[in-house]
Amino acid sequence: MKKPTTILSLLLMVLATLAPSAPAHAGVAEVELLSTYIDQWRGEGTLIGGDEPEPFRCRLSVAKGNQSRINYTGRCSLVDTTLSISGTIAYSDDNGRYEAVMSSNAGFTGSAIGIKRGDRISFDLRESQRDRSGSEVRIGARILLVDGTITVDFEVEFNESGSVLTASVPFSR
Repeated sequence: MKKPTTILSLLLMVLATLAPSAPAHAGVAEVELLSTYIDQWRGEGTLIGGDEPEPFRCRLSVAKGNQSRINYTGRCSLVDTTLSISGTIAYSDDNGRYEAVMSSNAGFTGSAIGIKRGDRISFDLRESQRDRSGSEVRIGARILLVDGTITVDFEVEFNESGSVLTASVPFSR
């Protein structure tokens, strides 16, 4: 019969050889899930809350970024303006969660932690800032990744007047 210390030593050696492989696999499924969104996307929506609803079209390009990231850039054309957005979505092994950042040519920047429920990951990016006249404006964007689809919801609230502009853009490949 082997000594208990020898059996314990062998058991510890086996566990030690398994332990380094665990962090290498952490987040692999999450990164693979993000990679399924790499493609060219198009979407259409309607801006609601102005004098009249305004239809618009958007393009979104999702590309592989560094490490566990995907990068996205997009443009939406309204009647008399163009909105550009860009950002990154990543899975952070260190934090054990999805994280996103976004910026736009309208001065919006935001970051959010992804909330995962089933096959749905939701990012809520929110910011308050001042418009050109100095009035406070709340700006938000929600990015939804659901079962191979992307939807981006925008909302702008003008705190002084209480007016709210909203739009939802479902994207397809």
